[in-house]
Amino acid sequence: MSAQPRIPAPRASRRRRLVAAAAALPILFGALAACGYGSSKSDDTASTAPAAASGSASTKKLSTDQVKIGYFPNLTHATALVGLKEGFFQQELGSTKIKQSTFNAGPAEIEALNAGSIDIGWIGPSPSINGYTQSNGSSLKIISGSASGGVKLVVNPKKIKSIADLKGKKIATPQLGNTQDVALLNFIKSKGWKVDAQSGKGDVSVVRTDNSITPQAYANGSIDGAWVPEPTASKLVDEGAKVLLDESSLWPDKQFVITNVIVSQKFLTAHPDVVEAVLRGSVKTNAWINANPDKAKSDANDQIKALTQKSLPASQLDPAWKSIQILDDPLASTAKAEAEHAVSAGLLKAPKLDGIYDLTLLNKVLKEQGKPTVSAAGLGTQ
Repeated sequence: MSAQPRIPAPRASRRRRLVAAAAALPILFGALAACGYGSSKSDDTASTAPAAASGSASTKKLSTDQVKIGYFPNLTHATALVGLKEGFFQQELGSTKIKQSTFNAGPAEIEALNAGSIDIGWIGPSPSINGYTQSNGSSLKIISGSASGGVKLVVNPKKIKSIADLKGKKIATPQLGNTQDVALLNFIKSKGWKVDAQSGKGDVSVVRTDNSITPQAYANGSIDGAWVPEPTASKLVDEGAKVLLDESSLWPDKQFVITNVIVSQKFLTAHPDVVEAVLRGSVKTNAWINANPDKAKSDANDQIKALTQKSLPASQLDPAWKSIQILDDPLASTAKAEAEHAVSAGLLKAPKLDGIYDLTLLNKVLKEQGKPTVSAAGLGTQ
């Protein structure tokens, strides 16, 4: 996700993560690996969620006393940020306590899920697909959507005035093989231009640059633009860049998955009642966000400040928030298309995604609330 100021981690923890990151490099560079909203290093924190801010908590005793939830301190994870702050999750979980962990990169969150450090997580489509395929379909299930959009191509208006001007220019993406990297490579191919996917060299130079340093790279002229998520895109606009393309314009109905919800298959099997309660909280949170966008935006920014010690200024917060759509639908067909784009770019072998979605509990909750059910695009659990 977009790079946020990082929470210092203990030295021993950092050493363990560096070892894990080194071991993961073949996966990162051979498959859809990173979420694209931060560096390849994770920063974890844990806390107990507050009691429900409003309404009475459920008195029903669930099958476990604790659920471990992971997410990013990022606007595209607004469901987690706002739902935890407003108490919607705790209200549904009753006496089951929430333990929170935050991350700055998808691979670290997948590692935590596989290790049992978290049970449920908000995460992007690329690490979800990678985690599922690397485990031969045994590690996780995608159980809900959360957010769409929030990705833009921003450029130096003095050098690039149209799409045709991209040829011969240097365009940054957050990481080789990440969600935005795949999107840019696919866009370049659609224009008939050629780029070597691994090196980034070609008719357009694809420069893999961590989101935390992309604004400085733009300011010093090292790059001419970037295909990046929010709020990095709006940070670049603050540096004088202009939005050339909103990625949502390339997708049917202007929607594509940027964040979904995953669960450990072991936890789903052992505690479906807890998973259902979390999904009920998620659906209620999403409805509340869409009904109260200004308060939700403020809540999300407050949570980001609490987690990273720095909030987003209005010049970045407002346009970033406006470009993100909060929803329950995982937009499974777009995740499938993103995987196909990675295969076409030569970054991923054709993955077997059958069964990656289990939307049974989500659709149960949606039906209970009189909302339309959602589709797994043929990739659901049979």
